[in-house]
Amino acid sequence: MQQTRPLPDCHPELSVIDWPSFREYRVENWRLARDGSGNVVRGATSWGWIDLCLPVVISFIWPRVISKSYSFSGSIMLCAFVVLVVGFTIYCRCVQVLHESVLVFPANGIQLETHRGYPLLKPLFVSRRFIHASLSEDFVINEGLRRWNVRYYLAAVHGSTTDKITLDVAFENILPHFPVLLEVYQGVQELMFYNRTDNRHTPI
Repeated sequence: MQQTRPLPDCHPELSVIDWPSFREYRVENWRLARDGSGNVVRGATSWGWIDLCLPVVISFIWPRVISKSYSFSGSIMLCAFVVLVVGFTIYCRCVQVLHESVLVFPANGIQLETHRGYPLLKPLFVSRRFIHASLSEDFVINEGLRRWNVRYYLAAVHGSTTDKITLDVAFENILPHFPVLLEVYQGVQELMFYNRTDNRHTPI
């Protein structure tokens, strides 16, 4: 395994990992600040203001739970509320996107992955979408609207058993900036579709 960062100065969140049988383009959920300060802007955080407020809320509610001034049903409701709040906070922390990847298997196809979990631990959940080489039509940079912004994104164009053309978006949660998309696009095209020696798309 060999890992490199092709854009270390402006987009170090992108890494290219060469495995024996495939190549992985991984985008981690953080980036450098756009103001040139070099500060890291993290998309997945281990702690936040909600975590700091949670002990205060529990310390305010718990004396009322154990107080005899509340009925049994009232205490059960407060306990259920505390459990729901704590459970929801833990759930939100454990389903954050840690990184997304495009795996290129030249002889087989393309796999899109999203890894979720707690930032200080290994990923807890992984979702995968595999596109077989026989169905893959192209890998393109497209543009779309996100709220009030025009954003570029990568998409795998492929057919299906019903002869319909489908787009599967890569890095759909992180949506990295254009230089990252261009680097991944050129790598996927070189490995899967484009033969630079004769200037033609050729199957591998």
